[in-house]
Amino acid sequence: MSVTLLAGSATTSLALTAADPAPASTLPAAGAPTAVAPVENLIVGYKSSAAEAGSNSAAAADAEAKGKKASKKAKFDRRLGTGAALVSLGTPADAAAVMAQFRADPDVAYVEPDSRAYALAVTPNDTEYAKQWDLFESTAGMNVPAAWDTTTGSGVTVAVIDTGYVAHSDVAANVVAGYDFISSSTAARDGNGRDNNPADQGDWSAAGECGTGSKASDSSWHGTHVAGTIAAATSNSKGIAGIAYGAKIQPVRVLGKCGGATSDIVDAITWASGGTVSGVPANATPAKVINMSLGGSGACTSTYQNAINAAVGRGTTVVVAAGNSNADAAGFSPASCNNVINVAASNRTGDRSFYSNYGAIIDVAAPGGETRRATDTPGTITTPENGIWSTLNTGATTPGAENYEPYQGTSMAAPHVAGLAALLKSANSALTPAQIESAIKANARPLAGTCTGGCGTGLADAAASVAAVTSTPPTPGFENTTDFAIGDNATVESPVTVTGVTGNAPATLKVGVNIVHTYIGDLKVDLVAPDGTVYTVHNRTGGSADNINQVYTVNASSEVANGTWKLRVNDNAGGDTGKIDSWSLTF
Repeated sequence: MSVTLLAGSATTSLALTAADPAPASTLPAAGAPTAVAPVENLIVGYKSSAAEAGSNSAAAADAEAKGKKASKKAKFDRRLGTGAALVSLGTPADAAAVMAQFRADPDVAYVEPDSRAYALAVTPNDTEYAKQWDLFESTAGMNVPAAWDTTTGSGVTVAVIDTGYVAHSDVAANVVAGYDFISSSTAARDGNGRDNNPADQGDWSAAGECGTGSKASDSSWHGTHVAGTIAAATSNSKGIAGIAYGAKIQPVRVLGKCGGATSDIVDAITWASGGTVSGVPANATPAKVINMSLGGSGACTSTYQNAINAAVGRGTTVVVAAGNSNADAAGFSPASCNNVINVAASNRTGDRSFYSNYGAIIDVAAPGGETRRATDTPGTITTPENGIWSTLNTGATTPGAENYEPYQGTSMAAPHVAGLAALLKSANSALTPAQIESAIKANARPLAGTCTGGCGTGLADAAASVAAVTSTPPTPGFENTTDFAIGDNATVESPVTVTGVTGNAPATLKVGVNIVHTYIGDLKVDLVAPDGTVYTVHNRTGGSADNINQVYTVNASSEVANGTWKLRVNDNAGGDTGKIDSWSLTF
């Protein structure tokens, strides 16, 4: 099986012309206030020999006296932990005259204004940041800047399993050693098979070279565009801002000329997550997040699923693009695999992007952009301002000069979520992949527009997700992602074993149910507690609608939490079958 990158076709075959970048002077420096705040207080440090150093009454008298000399009000407020005195000027005022009186006193070691500090990550000074609507716009942006005050992704490595990496100065500082997993020297264009150099040699092809009827295409430099979205250097007065700009990028090359082979991709998943691959040196910096903006047609194979399950078992969160065929993502791989965060693309108005796949297996949406409208000629670039701006290269075939260009695609949406996963893991290193996925899905906000077909829980929200994992301890979660077939007029049960939870289950036990089945009016769905008590969550409603993808709240406060819980599904009619795709308990 061969797979390809998932940037929209409108941006992968043409060199794009970006608009002139905004001058640095038009953007405030990171953390700079719009005006200088008036001084309201002074901090006065007295020499240890002075009476005012240890006596609050002496410090109060001294402050009052110096205020009178300066024709200002000055009053001792309190003693700081350092021993210095905080002196209030009453109302905001010019403090120079009062400070002059303190400086003239030989018993005063220092006097300073009680100045204000500001969040340093609110407005990066990167010259193309104004074009990154996907990070900050209130309508359809991912609310990233508000998360930067808490975390920037430091300490986390994100593997970008893609076309490799073409040198770019806006990403270079955050790149760690990767690997080239392309076995075919012809596809790799480097004259050999696998090696330790993940440099992108270009994925261009001539007409007919990738199969009968295939069109000629230029090099996409796709992996570098993805990498920039995740972790481009930020507040460096250059280019763009990365979502997790404190994280590291590990380029893992699997896509070359005419895409990439499943066998190479699954070895890359294994290696990137710290597993062993025969003939390949151990990964010195295993990734805690993997981004795969790639895919092909067909349901998830055992080969993919086994590699993904093993990676998640090692503690690595796997993020995948849903696909760009405007179709149900269930028909594409690895988007249809279990144990991944499957990401659909949204546009600048908050609607599902016209090309994005959809469906019950989508977990969440993220900005993927639209460099053209659905009705515009494929291959044209009519709305570059609505694309996702990131790091790229001008070379049509082999590498040229570095630049920045807008792309569209679920390939662009997935790295937004991979960057968010890195922020969460950095903010709370104890989080498991399941908890990271749960936090992202639970804290998404409704799309501003519409999503026909299903976009998961909504638009990923970085600030809300980070706040959720840092303000309170993560909620224990348990999940079974094994498929259980639902036959006609049959009953099937899927178990989840809960351990390590103290006491009883909560009155707000969350039961996440993902059932793929046509005509859900045939189904009765029960949660069965360890003692056999049955809680019905769905009872033959929904008529001819397809699939159940919902989180139910169950009052299970009378049940001991630990033990084996079951999701029981009973099919009460003939003609429609399906499966329990996955289900979860969140305490």
